[in-house]
Amino acid sequence: MQDDSRNIRGSHKASQFSESVIREMTRLSQEHNGINLSQGFPDFPAPEMVKKAACEAIRADINQYAVTWGAKPLRDAIAREFSKRYGLPVDADQQVTVCCGSTEAMITTLLACVDPGDEVIVFEPFYENYGPDAILSDAVPRYVTLHEPDWTFDPDELAAAFNNKTRAIIINTPNNPTGKVLSRDELAVIARLCQQWNVLAITDEIYEHIVYDGHRHVPMATLDGMAERTVTINSLSKTFSVTGWRVGWAIAPTALTSAIRKVHDFLTVGAAAPLQAAGAAALSLPDAYYQELASAYQHRRDLLLAILERHHFHCYKPYGAYYIMTDLQAFDCSDDVEFAHYLVREVGVAAVPGSSFYRHAELGCTKLRFCFCKKEETMREADRRLAKFPMDKGRD
Repeated sequence: MQDDSRNIRGSHKASQFSESVIREMTRLSQEHNGINLSQGFPDFPAPEMVKKAACEAIRADINQYAVTWGAKPLRDAIAREFSKRYGLPVDADQQVTVCCGSTEAMITTLLACVDPGDEVIVFEPFYENYGPDAILSDAVPRYVTLHEPDWTFDPDELAAAFNNKTRAIIINTPNNPTGKVLSRDELAVIARLCQQWNVLAITDEIYEHIVYDGHRHVPMATLDGMAERTVTINSLSKTFSVTGWRVGWAIAPTALTSAIRKVHDFLTVGAAAPLQAAGAAALSLPDAYYQELASAYQHRRDLLLAILERHHFHCYKPYGAYYIMTDLQAFDCSDDVEFAHYLVREVGVAAVPGSSFYRHAELGCTKLRFCFCKKEETMREADRRLAKFPMDKGRD
């Protein structure tokens, strides 16, 4: 029989993007016994109350399928907290869909709302999933650059990206990887363009409670005229240090909820039932919890900033999320991937190459991203290892 295996291949879609560089750096960190300042997951415990609620849910036999679009106690809690915090009414039954993390919520929303050939605007640098998400949903991504040092966009450049083919814009604030917190004025510029061109705003607000130095998170849906054209995506992961639980959600206009729920149903059926019950309990924590969360992360931010600057990394100070973008100008480096691999292999500290956050890789080829969602002793061990780092690496 003729062997036709040579004709077996992956899809054209899959050939248009690479595996996750972030997850690759975690694997390299494990291989070299590194300090993992690459992937954004905490190495400290989740809140005791949240863990206890999960254990109690399992013991109570909440172990079968929840309602496909989310257990009602969790959907009610999501709607209640958003309405209370931001003054915008949300209907749990008509607008909230619980997904397997914000990652699934994003691709589900795109698949449900975007047709082949539609254009989706993505700010770069971006969380690395957004580009592949657009490709997987048969959309055409259009990239608009956030310019350092303040990670601002040029309003004219943004306006030029909108056209009759534009279906959606993806907005991540507070931003991964830059720590940028979009101001109300910046959001208003985007909102006006969305309304002018009849474009959907898909907002990733997973770091909403992790903001510093007096900055405040403003949800796009709260701006005039945007509630009916915004899908707000969020998750338990970062706020409650449970990145492995994979419980997220989308808050959508009623007109889009049915489409989102249908796609979600056939992608994953539903998120883990006992963890949804624990999520409802987590969302009942008092405001003091969120204040303490931001304060603790600000302390970690300041610690890692001091460490990196002491070791000659040029840092862009973040005002939200838990990442620090750095520039390698002191090392005369023009290959971020080679530099990151050297750093984890020879020094034992893992970071993410900056080019992985850009469609135009040359914009990130002198940058690395470090995360500070780690214990203080973890970052101090990174400090000790970086002290052995030869300053002339990258000059040869």
